[in-house]
Amino acid sequence: MQIYLPIAEIPVNIILILLLGLLTGFLAGMFGIGGGFLATPFLMFIGIPPAIAVSTSANQIIASSVSGLLANLKRGNVDIRMGIFLVIGGFIGSTLGVSIFRFLQKTGHIDIVINIVYVVFLGSISIIMLIDGIKTITAKKYNIIWEKKQNSKMEKFLEHLDKWPWQIYFPKSEISVSVFIPIILSIGIGILVALMGIGGGFIMIPAMIYILRMPSTVVVGTSLFQIIFIASNSTFLQAVTNNNVDIVLGFLMIISSSIGAQLGTRSGTKVDADSMRSFLALLIFLVCAKMFLSLFTSPSELFLIEALKQ
Repeated sequence: MQIYLPIAEIPVNIILILLLGLLTGFLAGMFGIGGGFLATPFLMFIGIPPAIAVSTSANQIIASSVSGLLANLKRGNVDIRMGIFLVIGGFIGSTLGVSIFRFLQKTGHIDIVINIVYVVFLGSISIIMLIDGIKTITAKKYNIIWEKKQNSKMEKFLEHLDKWPWQIYFPKSEISVSVFIPIILSIGIGILVALMGIGGGFIMIPAMIYILRMPSTVVVGTSLFQIIFIASNSTFLQAVTNNNVDIVLGFLMIISSSIGAQLGTRSGTKVDADSMRSFLALLIFLVCAKMFLSLFTSPSELFLIEALKQ
């Protein structure tokens, strides 16, 4: 069953789009991520132009994150105060990211930059997650103990962060941290949201655990909280300044991802976390490998003529 996308200007299989939204929503609810790191590449794989895929994925992220956030709010697993500071930095970063996106689009380099950024970030993260997952699973099943190197540099880095000014206590997370740290972290996430069409949860969550040292019980919910506002700002600016948001595609993704997020939130407490993280890492690695190979393959059409959009 085909449906025409007015902004992307191509017909797509509606069932395929709905299944993709369901998958990304499921992952969002289970892991506290926006799901865009999978949605954007898969949209590109089925022929959606990279600029449209990035901008529309940010729109879909909002729906899946709202759905997942509501489930976490019911459990009281959201640090609203920390989330507000993350949102402040995220607004700055996403606004800057959209400006960079627009500049790259005008110069004609946006497609290649999106691919390279995905390969670098997803490749690095997937390898780290795979190594960590293998160590955890082998330790549990085969009692193989991996030596842990003394990470004195990380400890010194955290000690340095503890000396930053404007320390504020966050009662929900039971931590004290400088307000500059979450703001700086979320500025970087905001830029990535605009350039990659992701929620940034797969980067923000480790940062919240290891740098902000927040308890794992509130990390997922708080991550979803900040994702909603950052992705909303990015989507609005992309629609207004770059006209890259496909409403039809976004609507289909929103419907299916909202359902998937609820299923993912419920399933998150019933499956083995280590196995799921390893599966997620393998999936990310395969997506990254596919995008890496696409950088060296010849395009299906060497020349394309279309009317320029003012």
